[in-house]
Amino acid sequence: MILEHEIPQGSKLYFGDTARVKRHIETVASDVLYKNGFEEIVTPLFSHHQHHSIADEKELIRINDEKNHNISLRADSTIDAVRLIQKRLGRNTPQKKWFYIQPVFTYPTNEQYQVGVESIGSDDLGECINLAMEILEDLEVKPLLQISNIKIPQLLAEMFEELNLDDFRHINIDKILSVGSKWLKELVYLQHVDQLDPLIEIVPPQIKVELQKIKDLVENISYENVVIAPIYYAKMLYYHELFFRVIENNEVYARGGEYKVDEETSVGFAIYTDELIEKIGRINE
Repeated sequence: MILEHEIPQGSKLYFGDTARVKRHIETVASDVLYKNGFEEIVTPLFSHHQHHSIADEKELIRINDEKNHNISLRADSTIDAVRLIQKRLGRNTPQKKWFYIQPVFTYPTNEQYQVGVESIGSDDLGECINLAMEILEDLEVKPLLQISNIKIPQLLAEMFEELNLDDFRHINIDKILSVGSKWLKELVYLQHVDQLDPLIEIVPPQIKVELQKIKDLVENISYENVVIAPIYYAKMLYYHELFFRVIENNEVYARGGEYKVDEETSVGFAIYTDELIEKIGRINE
């Protein structure tokens, strides 16, 4: 029996102090983003095209519209937001910097609140990272910033027939090291910015190009608590090269990167409100 006051597993209920913390996070983020030239957009809860955003379509919550077309609850905001701005609002506004404060939903009953930021037509990921860290610092949260380049594990899987992307997705260090390459071993253990230059000198040219991108990005970041994770890999439908995560004790507070929608390069990130509510709630206890 389901009691009247029960809520589905994965759903969110905020009230009193936690609702106040949620509103504080959203206000701080809005203030920083407005100050930096962003405008807010609220996208539809339902979408025709969420299968372009989600790697596993089983995560979509699907229904049919009045004409029996398949639609789904919003499970990701990026691609829908970018296409609405480019194709529906494009002739009405020159604005390219947008943010949204809204939840996403995945099967069966999971809700995730987030602040999403998109800089359309830009390749300045450093600006996005600095904005994300400014928001978190204003919230008095000082986690670890991890910089990756998703293209590096893709190249490694092509270069070594013993390896595949699952080895990087599951961080199978023993198998990666078993290849026996000296430079690959140093790449696996690369963490700090001062290790980059010596490694760039010895890696193959295609890896050198991608490491240089990481170096250039780090030089444009004003945050100090930074590590590099060159073999980190997560299957993304749109993030394809430089990528970052903001983490603390295995909790991800933000992530973002460079991506393409309809062949136009953009950059963006999401701040995960639910995780921050728990963090700030513990700080205030």
